Amino acid sequence: MKLCNVDINCHSKAELMRLSVSPQIVVTVNAEAIVRAQTELRLHKIINDSVSTIDGQIPFWLYRKAYKTKSVEKLSGSDIIYEICQWAKKDNIKVFLLGGNQESNAGAVKKLKQMYGSLQIEGFSPIYQPYPFSLEHNRIILKHIEKAAPGILFVGFGMGKQEYWADEHLDHLKMMGVKLIVGCGGTFDFVSGRIRRAPKKIQDMGLEGLWRLVSEFKWFRIKRVFLSFKIFPLYFKYHILHK
Repeated sequence: MKLCNVDINCHSKAELMRLSVSPQIVVTVNAEAIVRAQTELRLHKIINDSVSTIDGQIPFWLYRKAYKTKSVEKLSGSDIIYEICQWAKKDNIKVFLLGGNQESNAGAVKKLKQMYGSLQIEGFSPIYQPYPFSLEHNRIILKHIEKAAPGILFVGFGMGKQEYWADEHLDHLKMMGVKLIVGCGGTFDFVSGRIRRAPKKIQDMGLEGLWRLVSEFKWFRIKRVFLSFKIFPLYFKYHILHK
């Protein structure tokens, strides 16, 4: 089913854990993704061609309202990384964390090792570069992934950037043996403890984006918050006017 003309095809953790072994991208679709997908046709196609989940309290509310259902779950990168790592440990699948800053990446690797004991996990935080990356930048990233030979890859480049990169290199990653590529935004910050995630009550109020802005003030976060609010006129257009 669609939210504002964007496919949402994975509705629960149980569905996510039953994914087939064929290589695929998981996109956690937040309000920003829905708004950007209206004009970024490549992003729209990537989401529709991938495993897509609801990420964010406001899209979660709107989806439930549009389809009058309570069966859908909110599944952000920060929600699902633990279940996937537990699954990886059980099935002896290697995990690789790509992105975030060095402190967050290393801290998340350490934390997940502590939590899941025998979990095989490594990570790499490349220096910042705007997308599209240079050939040399991509070569270095892919070299680190190839050396680790993971079955599951978490990519924390931020919404859009991580999906474009994963789609661009999907065939190469398949050849390396990567089965699951999960775009996870700022998840490594939360897992490592570098940034405290919003309390559950703040999340439930739909204010997690504002919490992150206050916790780590950056101008691009202000832009992201305002962009995300455009989901409301889109909802009116697709689910009220066209009902």
